[in-house]
Amino acid sequence: MDRMTPSHGFDPDENRPSDDRRTSRRVFVAVLLLLALGTGAWLGFRAGQGGLPLPNWLASAPAGTGSPSAAAGPIAYYRDPDGKPFYTADPKKTEDGRDYAPVRSSEDVSFDEKSKDVPASPTAADQSGEKKILYYRNPMGLPDTSPVPKKDSMGMDYLPVYEGEAEDGSTVTVSPGRLQRTGVRSEAAERRVVTRPVRVPGTIKLDERRVALISLRSEGFIEKVENVTTGEKVRAGQPLLRLYSPEIAAASAQYLSVFNEGSGAGGGRAVVLEGARQRLENLNVPPAVLTEIERTRRVPTTITWSAPRDGIVLERNATDGMRAMPGDVLFRIADVSALWVLADVPEHDLGAVRPGQAVTIRLRSLPGETFTGKIGLIYPQVNPETRTARVRIEIPNPDGLLLPDMYADVEIATGAGKPVVAVPDSALIDTGTRQVVIVDKGEGRFEPREVKVGMSGNSFVEISEGIDQGEQVVVSANFLIDAESNLKAALQSMAAPAEEKPQ
Repeated sequence: MDRMTPSHGFDPDENRPSDDRRTSRRVFVAVLLLLALGTGAWLGFRAGQGGLPLPNWLASAPAGTGSPSAAAGPIAYYRDPDGKPFYTADPKKTEDGRDYAPVRSSEDVSFDEKSKDVPASPTAADQSGEKKILYYRNPMGLPDTSPVPKKDSMGMDYLPVYEGEAEDGSTVTVSPGRLQRTGVRSEAAERRVVTRPVRVPGTIKLDERRVALISLRSEGFIEKVENVTTGEKVRAGQPLLRLYSPEIAAASAQYLSVFNEGSGAGGGRAVVLEGARQRLENLNVPPAVLTEIERTRRVPTTITWSAPRDGIVLERNATDGMRAMPGDVLFRIADVSALWVLADVPEHDLGAVRPGQAVTIRLRSLPGETFTGKIGLIYPQVNPETRTARVRIEIPNPDGLLLPDMYADVEIATGAGKPVVAVPDSALIDTGTRQVVIVDKGEGRFEPREVKVGMSGNSFVEISEGIDQGEQVVVSANFLIDAESNLKAALQSMAAPAEEKPQ
């Protein structure tokens, strides 16, 4: 029994003349070279079409019993009947006694299983009525077509493009082997919330509405300052200082005089009493002092000034015995239970920023801590030097961890709050003038489709038009399929009409 030959190698009979053995080896080497250069293209030796010459003994070899009836021409080689990658130039048998199947010159010589199903002879395909050949393309993938069969400079036959393959000019068909080698991967377009965080620097500032100043509206002398210093917390109504003011004392005496005389009278006395009281209020005398005058019916020598709100003493300018003039700031108190964060947003991101959007704030002095707030106001002015606009963010500070003038890293969550159809960023091919995604239609078929995009963020991009929810899109190696689509379109545009005669 004959010995099985190695994979992809001829095993000529040792009794055959040496010249024929060398010729058969050259034929097989030529086949392997053409297969390597063709990168998946099918090849074949056809009688009467030129190419490499066949040896006399091979051209006159008898047809084997396994030769298909539709095949014609001399036998090119013999292959294993089970489809295993074993080939021989001469008839031989397998280990179990079966004959190797002959392959004639009109059959496909390619070792690719898919190409064996494609008719090798354009004439036979036309006569059988299965498919109609539209044109022939270059076997090396070059943008060169022909309306009739021809060979390239290396003697390789041009490949026929059948009617079924080009009926949809936008669809590209890729073999499963190429899909696996190139790493093509697809994902479904889903509805999701697409957000694009805008990260900008910011500075913590006091809420202007929560700052109070202690100052006089008349000349006075500070008799005693309470034990309150800068940086300490105070409560609303807590005493801050005691002072004597000649103008306040005179207005208090007048009010008390009218109050005592008009206790049982009405008419004009009531108007005078109201005027005297209004004069004290204009001097910013606390309501508690007026109540004390009415209760004791005495004019106090000094007046106690109290804190108008809860907060922290930011500034203390009052000292014992000093003379205070109208308008002098004696104390400055701020409520820091809520603060502002002022952030500078670049001009190109302003379109995505809206009042009410959630903001995450991180402090460099408190690593790992995050604070949340909302945009309260976008200032209606752009800095002409930095091309940024200021955004005011309101943030609570109940624990007092945030301090004024701290630096902060601000992250604004921009984007629509409702789910939209979105695909991964890698699925989008942006040429600058148009945006394209590759739709996976299954069974190795792909369609480049132009889309309209919206917001992008978190590694996803919104597709506002062109893709429906659930459609599979290519997210890996899509540029290779796009290049294949462009090549196919170029070949179709360069293909000559069927009625055009060859040059």
